[in-house]
Amino acid sequence: MIATRSEEYFLGILKELLKLPKEAEWVELKHNNDNPEEIGEYISALSNSAALMGKASAFMVWGMEDETRNIVGTTFKPSTAKKNGTELESWLLFRLNPKIDFVFKELSIEGKPMVVLEMDAATQHPVQFQKTKFIRVGSYKKKLDEFPEKERALWRIFDRVTFEKEIAMEGIGSGDVVRFLDHRAYFDLLSFPVPNDLKGILEAFENERMIVRDSGDKWRITNLGASLFAKQLDAFSHLKRKAVRVIQYDGNSRIKTLREQDGNLGYACGFADLCRSVSEMLPTNEIIKQALRKQVPVFPELAIRELIANAIIHQDFYMTGTSPMIEIFSNRMEITNPGVPLVQTMRFLDNPPKSRNEALASFMRRLGICEERGSGIDKVVFQTELYQLPAPFFEATDEFTRVTLFAHKDLKDMDWENRVRACYLHACLKYVNKDVMTNTTLRERFGIDPKNRAIASRIISDTIKDGLIRPQDKGSGRKYVKYIPFWA
Repeated sequence: MIATRSEEYFLGILKELLKLPKEAEWVELKHNNDNPEEIGEYISALSNSAALMGKASAFMVWGMEDETRNIVGTTFKPSTAKKNGTELESWLLFRLNPKIDFVFKELSIEGKPMVVLEMDAATQHPVQFQKTKFIRVGSYKKKLDEFPEKERALWRIFDRVTFEKEIAMEGIGSGDVVRFLDHRAYFDLLSFPVPNDLKGILEAFENERMIVRDSGDKWRITNLGASLFAKQLDAFSHLKRKAVRVIQYDGNSRIKTLREQDGNLGYACGFADLCRSVSEMLPTNEIIKQALRKQVPVFPELAIRELIANAIIHQDFYMTGTSPMIEIFSNRMEITNPGVPLVQTMRFLDNPPKSRNEALASFMRRLGICEERGSGIDKVVFQTELYQLPAPFFEATDEFTRVTLFAHKDLKDMDWENRVRACYLHACLKYVNKDVMTNTTLRERFGIDPKNRAIASRIISDTIKDGLIRPQDKGSGRKYVKYIPFWA
């Protein structure tokens, strides 16, 4: 994948390309050809071929002869090039599907202008340009539909390669591994001593599949390693938009922003700082205990920690231009991640989670960042009950999953929907803990005085009418009725 590349990086790339025995299927050399349609077709072909060849990136180079590899210079200037009045990069990006990341770099070598175009390899789907898929066959650009065996091979690759196994950066030296990845955080979080030499550090990362060997003495950093332990996520361009965003608003709407923070550390090495930053933005309530005044967060920190971890783990990394987001209002907190859940929101509490990113989830479980079993939603619901807060709200849209935590609200101020949701989740929590809900347990959950048991009865009745709970035994007397979720 493409990093925030320096000029030195591209000069190094050119040196490596000069060593190739011939034009590879993931490299194209040009002199002055600046036809936008042809460039777009090559982006499709080279990106698809790079995926087929197991490469993280593909390249086009202007100013170098194909046969001799002599540097001849070019008149092509992508920074000023336009198509129909639109900047070339924007014109190309709009016509690519899916929209992969690519970058032009203008260089000067031996006093001659050159251009390097680097693009991501295809993932999940073959890249199309203007609704047509291309592929390289030898040194020729062809339509992918004309080579069904290559398309089948591509789909086999997409099916078996998970996001975590894909390559975030390739062709880097041993010293660069620890320049991009925070090895000290890795050993500290696992309570392991830091090895005395670089070899021991590389072996540890390799055993975790955070890096894999490249040609020669070079290494590749996987998405697993980059997403967890990047010293700077924006060093990996496809991950820089995956940093968790934290936004604090003034009041209950998005009209005025007080603070906004985009993280830049890997999820594992930056998790503690992220939780600390969120905690500092949370609204607080003042309580008096033993004659001392104390400010306490409106929302339970354990619940927040679990929900942040869930948003990171269950996000859809292939959704571009979006990332997990935490929004803090004076009366609620919303935690959103890209991707629809693989489990129905009504069943978050009882179903084991299905994760798109199991390697990422497994490692974060090892660090104790998230639950070893289950999704941690039972902890979230328990904490909201302990704090006697309104029930959390789980929702899914066509593209996102969102959890909302609400600040304290008296029962009399809760609407019907909130009361019913709280009753249902209370029944779920009791059931997964091998217990059952009763009028008494619901009164304790809401803090209802025993003499007002009729209030709890009305809430239970409404929740039954909504089809969310049912009596465990229809033959029991009204006084001793036990209730279970509809799915139990």
